[in-house]
Amino acid sequence: MSRLQLLKKFAQVVTLQVQQSRTFQGSAQCFRKFNAPLSGNDLARPAGIASMMRLPVQETSEDLDVCFVGVPLDAGTSNRSGTRFGPRQIRSESCIIRHVNNATGAQPFDSIQVADVGDVWMNIYNLPEACKNIKDGFTKLMSTGCKTLAVGGDHTITWPILQAVKEKYGPVGLVHIDAHADTNEGLLGAPVNHGAPFRHAAVEGCLDCKRVVQIGLRGTGYAIEDYEWGKKQGFRIVQAHECWHKSLAPLMEEVREMMRDGPVYISFDIDGIDPAFAPGTGTPEIAGLTPIQALEIIRGCRGLNIVGGDLVEVSPPYDTTGNTALLAANLLFEMLCVFPGVKYADV
Repeated sequence: MSRLQLLKKFAQVVTLQVQQSRTFQGSAQCFRKFNAPLSGNDLARPAGIASMMRLPVQETSEDLDVCFVGVPLDAGTSNRSGTRFGPRQIRSESCIIRHVNNATGAQPFDSIQVADVGDVWMNIYNLPEACKNIKDGFTKLMSTGCKTLAVGGDHTITWPILQAVKEKYGPVGLVHIDAHADTNEGLLGAPVNHGAPFRHAAVEGCLDCKRVVQIGLRGTGYAIEDYEWGKKQGFRIVQAHECWHKSLAPLMEEVREMMRDGPVYISFDIDGIDPAFAPGTGTPEIAGLTPIQALEIIRGCRGLNIVGGDLVEVSPPYDTTGNTALLAANLLFEMLCVFPGVKYADV
């Protein structure tokens, strides 16, 4: 075969490959290989390094659509400590998570590129400095266009994360599930703590306060006006007793209308769930939400412009069975499933 004939043959092969790419892919995602959880058929679930959902681990957020990132902090805790161990335990329990959501049809690992990027570096001995470290770390992660799912850590971490989110997306709507409003001025004269992140975030303009909903608030308080500050900012408050004995799907229809097409952040404090289901947390309050209601809330966020989220306040020393961390891992999977770009099959 002559040189000219070889060149013509090569051109035909390239043309055929391009045609196949257009036929079978039809988008810029041609030949893109997505990360997926390691199957239990490939490696026993107790084996291997404990990454989130047994996904690959990488040092940066390059080429990722969403990343899991640990924030092992408990210096802002007011009661039981131990949330610094939360990310590690949640990763360990997440080994049971598989590829698809059989209830909703969500197929995140066939749709978007996801990996575990390890833990953000911070000075755990200096809380204000740690907050600056967290903000800088998330700013860097988001600079590539990657969205983040933070694995906490106490709820202090959400304030610096929202600072980074504001720089990227502007003020965001907030779906906040919690037993506590976390809008305190301070504790023992210290303004930075896990009871104050949303007061700081609102004051600094990180939140679009007319698009903030807090679900599951309950417990004893310091004054009957405890929730008034948030209401004055425009927050919608849904106390836990308003959720008893009912589906929260109708509530989430209202929330979707409230959030419209603006950017939305999800912050889930595990103590929003009743301690009968999630005892491993620092500030448990009785008569909370059920895991079923938690799924209704998160699945109800499908279709929103989710730009980030977190799951916080898992304290392994108080989680003797591991069930709190297991629940947290599943909630993080559900949050991943509602990110923009995730494909759904008919179920």
